[in-house]
Amino acid sequence: MPFNFEKWIKENSHLLKPPVNNYCLWNSDDFIVMAVGGPNARNDYHEWFYQYKGDMLLKVVDGGEFKDIPIKENEMFLLPGNVPHNPVRFENTVGVVLERKRPAGSLDHLRWYCEQCTEIVYQESFHCTNLGTQLKPVIQRYFASEDLRTCKKCGHVNPTK
Repeated sequence: MPFNFEKWIKENSHLLKPPVNNYCLWNSDDFIVMAVGGPNARNDYHEWFYQYKGDMLLKVVDGGEFKDIPIKENEMFLLPGNVPHNPVRFENTVGVVLERKRPAGSLDHLRWYCEQCTEIVYQESFHCTNLGTQLKPVIQRYFASEDLRTCKKCGHVNPTK
């Protein structure tokens, strides 16, 4: 059945709320399609990205090197598997993310890096079945705890943003 994404956004933009700003549009045995709005309150590290409205920034860790990949309005980007990434979305932006369905027993990782020395500050692993509901408590737990945001290597405390 055809799907009018622009109409859906106009009628449902209120569903794209922080900190995840995510709404599942389609969930099948093979893949998940999500509408994602901005701004988001994430700085952890999905997949196929289509930037429908406005621009976004995809921060990745590639071979131990931190890189920024701008994705402009109406552009698509395919991220290879197992690449740590952080989608940074700005206010009044909307994108579509397509992810593969996770096989039983596979783990996703939410990971935060020290803003001073780039050491991993905190990581939590889980089997992802519902991105929209599973990310929020992990993100809230991280931002609520100064201990979790403190780098064990250099002592820097990442901000709550």
